[in-house]
Amino acid sequence: EELRKENRGETVEIAFSAALFQPGKGATVGPFTTEITLTYRNVFTNIGNAYNPTTGIFTAPLKGANMFKFSVYGHWNPSNPSTVSIVKNGEKVVVAHGHQDQYAVNSSKGVVLILEVGDVVYVRLWSGRKIYDNEHNHITFSGYLLFPLS
Repeated sequence: EELRKENRGETVEIAFSAALFQPGKGATVGPFTTEITLTYRNVFTNIGNAYNPTTGIFTAPLKGANMFKFSVYGHWNPSNPSTVSIVKNGEKVVVAHGHQDQYAVNSSKGVVLILEVGDVVYVRLWSGRKIYDNEHNHITFSGYLLFPLS
């Protein structure tokens, strides 16, 4: 959805939503020996172009309150749970974790963050963890400006 707020007389529109893989693709990601930044390539919306699908990073174009949501999905595997976190400027903010011995598992989280111009937000897959996605777009990352701040 588009979000429109007034900021010094100008309409400000910042919103993005993306899934991990391009249509028709699917795979397990991980486990890795270090954390990795997830790059969500299947972009549904990128109003304001603040999300970069090549790097997986959202860069705040203005100071404001922003809502971020993300989900994680994994196939059963008792030795490799599915754990990802939202990161702001290198610091973990919230974690979504899924683990069970049988069947698939899904977890999602959301958080409102106050961002300054140039702050970055992205999703990291924890080391030793793995996730799975396919054409059903189980793993997503979305964000939008709630309102600008002065």
